[in-house]
Formats: sequence, C-alpha cells, structure tokens
Amino acid sequence: MSPLDRAPPVLKGEDGEGSVQVHQDASMKIEGAKVFSVYGKGGIGKSTTSSNLSAAFSKLGKRVLQIGCDPKHDSTFTLTGSLVPTVIDILKEVDFHAEELRPEDFVFEGYNGVMCVEAGGPPAGTGCGGYVVGQTVKLLKQHHLLEDTDVVIFDVLGDVVCGGFAAPLQHADRALIVTANDFDSIYAMNRIIAAVQAKSKNYSVRLAGCVANRSHQTDEVDRYCDTVGFTRLAHMPDLDAIRRSRLKKKTLFEMEDAEDVVQVRKEYVRLAEALWNGTEPLAPAPLPDREIFELLGFD
Repeated sequence: MSPLDRAPPVLKGEDGEGSVQVHQDASMKIEGAKVFSVYGKGGIGKSTTSSNLSAAFSKLGKRVLQIGCDPKHDSTFTLTGSLVPTVIDILKEVDFHAEELRPEDFVFEGYNGVMCVEAGGPPAGTGCGGYVVGQTVKLLKQHHLLEDTDVVIFDVLGDVVCGGFAAPLQHADRALIVTANDFDSIYAMNRIIAAVQAKSKNYSVRLAGCVANRSHQTDEVDRYCDTVGFTRLAHMPDLDAIRRSRLKKKTLFEMEDAEDVVQVRKEYVRLAEALWNGTEPLAPAPLPDREIFELLGFD
C-alpha cells in the first residue's frame, strides 16, 4: 500500500482527539500564590483588564506579579509606563545562558509595587509562544521570585490554538474571560470555554467567569451565560477615560477622580475581592458553532 493511500493517524490526547496533552513538570508548579489567567479575543482589552486588576489586588495589600504572554509585550506598560524588555530578548543577550541573568534583568516594578514580566515571543510564524511562557516561569522559580507573591496574573494572547494560549493553563487556578456585549466577542468566549474545559481534564485550572468589558449593556453576555451555565463577574463600561489611560500609559487608579472613573475602580476592586475570596469552579457547556449563531444572530 502506498503511503498516500493510508489514512492519516488520529492523535488522541487526554484533552480530546487531534490534540496531545502536555503534562506539567511538577517542579514548575507555582506554590503559595493564587494564579489567574486572563483570556479573550484579540483587542478585547485583556491587558487593560489585567493591569487594572493587578492594581486593584495591590490596593488590597496583595503582592502581585503580572506576566504578559503575548509577543507584542504590551501587557504591563500601563503599570510601568514603558515597554519593558522581554524574557526572550534578555535570554538572547546572554546566548540563552539563563544562569547569567539577575531578577532585575527581567522583572520590573510597576504601579503600587506590582511586579511586571513580559515573556515576549518569537517573531511571527517562527516558533511557539508556549516555550517562552515555560521559560519565564522556570526563571521566576529559579530566582525564588514566586515565594513572596500572593497573586500571579497571566495576561494571555487571544489565539486558542497557540501553545502560548495553553501554557498558562498548566499554572492557573482560575481562568477569567474578557468579553464584550457583541457576537464576535461572545463567539470567541465560547471557543475559549471549550479550550479551558478540555485542559481542565488534566490540569487543576477551572473557569471563574467573565468580565463584560467596553460595553454599555450586558444583555447578550448575560443571555449566553444563562444558556451555558456561566457567570458574569464584572461589568466595565465603555468609557473614554479607559482609552485615555492607555494613551497616558497609566492605570485607572492613576487617572483623575472623575465620578465614572471612581466607579470603575470600585468595580475592579470588587472583582479582585471576589477572586481572592474564591469563586466556584464553573463547568459551562459551550455551544456548537451553529447553536451559538442561532442564539445571538439577528435576522
């Protein structure tokens, strides 16, 4: 029989057909801290949400570490006021001899003491972001930087088929999804839920809920949540002050005390309190593509 006549092999991983589950190295487990990974479609405001949530945790007196997992390395710039060097860039400078690095080479202090790390990533189309996330956690462990941390937040890139998407799920206790009150955002959230559910068969990560971001209303988000058994944990309205905070390279906690800004700060602190106190592990039932289209689509 010709190789061309043979049926392609079916890879069966423990997280589903067509996938191979990678088991975490036990030595890389993050001990002591509560670990959250933040997900959502590209451009939905994950970095804004992550940075303001980190700031809110710091306001509660928690020692916070935020890890940006996107090659764009712009997760933490509102906390630090600049684009900090990435782990992958620093490793290149020492020809990947990690033992030559010092913590101050790749960990930078941001607003209110939040510690910031940008994993970075390979150039587009040349490698896997999952490798860089793994190396970042390894470095943090080697330098004992996780031992004095209460909260770790992974700000994760939006591509659900990327290793950089999956890698933080090996470390996280809870996954938080950022969405908006529109079809595309909720459609992406549905795919993310399916991906996290698959990984939760072998990892300890569980879904915490979602944040409706940059949305005047939450009716479509709430309808989806009611249908699949999910929970909206917070609502961040579509405020120009949030856009301006990004332009000023600041968190909302550093902006002028306008009434709407004060209210959103309170919502972030409320969200941080809820996550710190513990959320119920959710197991929603994501919808097939056709069904979610019928649920949210318009004639």
